[in-house]
Amino acid sequence: MARVRYFAAAEELAGVSEESRSEPTLAALRAALTSERPGLGSILPRCAVLVGGARVDDEIALADDDLVDVLPPFAGG
Repeated sequence: MARVRYFAAAEELAGVSEESRSEPTLAALRAALTSERPGLGSILPRCAVLVGGARVDDEIALADDDLVDVLPPFAGG
């Protein structure tokens, strides 16, 4: 299972700071999170979602040891 970490507003809307997920792709993960947590779904399209510290295409397959970070937009510089 991939480990998903949520930061700032994403953590607040997800209701957890991290969790393990079993979706096969990043696109499937986004769809599941939007369905399960409508509040998170409202900001997820604006979030930077990193896999292993890098931005990747939504069709990337997620492996059991992947670390996925969900970072909402931050204000300031």
